[in-house]
Amino acid sequence: MNEAIPVVRVTAHGTAKLMPDVDRERAWLLTVDGAPQSYVDLDEPTHLEFEYARRLGHVLDAVAEAGAPLDVLHLGGGACTLPRYVATTRPGSRQDVVDADRELLELVTEHLPWADGTGITLHAADARGWLEAAPADSADVMIADVFGGSRIPAHLTSLGYAREAERVLRSDGIYLANLADSAPFDFLRSQLATFAVVFEELALIAEPGVLRGRRFGNAVLIASHRPIDAGALARRTAADAFPARVEHGSALREFVGAARPVGDPAAVPSPEPPGGTFGIG
Repeated sequence: MNEAIPVVRVTAHGTAKLMPDVDRERAWLLTVDGAPQSYVDLDEPTHLEFEYARRLGHVLDAVAEAGAPLDVLHLGGGACTLPRYVATTRPGSRQDVVDADRELLELVTEHLPWADGTGITLHAADARGWLEAAPADSADVMIADVFGGSRIPAHLTSLGYAREAERVLRSDGIYLANLADSAPFDFLRSQLATFAVVFEELALIAEPGVLRGRRFGNAVLIASHRPIDAGALARRTAADAFPARVEHGSALREFVGAARPVGDPAAVPSPEPPGGTFGIG
C-alpha cells in the first residue's frame, strides 16, 4: 500500500495537488483546483489510467513501427504521463513538453522525476507562442492536451492555430488533441471543421455514450495528411478495458454537418463541464 502523503502547491494556474494512489506503490494523481490532470505510475510508466490517455496511447503505438523513436511535441505537460509512455515504448525519442505553468513543471520534476537520458525537455511557455516560434517540419507527432482549468483556451481552437500545427509537423506527421464536449457538440464539430481545412484525413475516438450525447466527455481528434487506418485503430480501441468508437470518413463528415471553421476573432474556449464532471473532493 502507498503510504506517501499528498503534496499541495499553489502554482500560476491554481492549486496543484499530488495524491498517492493507495493501491499502487509509486502512483500519483495530479489535480489542479480539484480537476484531474494526470495519473503517473513511476514504476510502470506504460500504465495509462485515464480513458483518453489510453486512446492517445493506442494511436502512438500505431503511428510507426513498434519501438521506433519519434520526435514528439506535447502542448500541455501536466505530470508528463504521455512523454513517459513514449520514452518507455519508443526509446531514443526526442520530446518537447510545453506548459505555461512553470511552478507546476517544477512540482512534477521535483516529486515525480524521470531518469536522465529519456529525451524529455520541458519548456515553460504559452503553447501557441511556442508553436509559432518552432521550426517547420520538426515533429512526427504533436499532442495537444491544454486546459486552463477545465476548458481549452480559445487561442488553441482556431484555424490560425491549426495552420501552425500543420507547419510544425512533418509531411507524414500526426496531430492529436484531447477535446471535451457534449451534445449538441457545437465545439467538437467546429474543431473538426477547422482542422479539415488544413488536414486531408481526420478521425475521432470517443466512448459511445459520449457520441450518443448521453454525457459530457473526452474525444480524441486525429488529423494528418497520410491515410488513417481507422479499421486497425477501431480494433485496438474496441478491445480496450474502456471500449471506444472510431469515427472516420463519411460517418465523420455526417457528424460535422454544416459546422464551419473558426477563425481567431471568433474562437472560443471549449465548453465548461457540468458541475462535478471531472472534479475530485
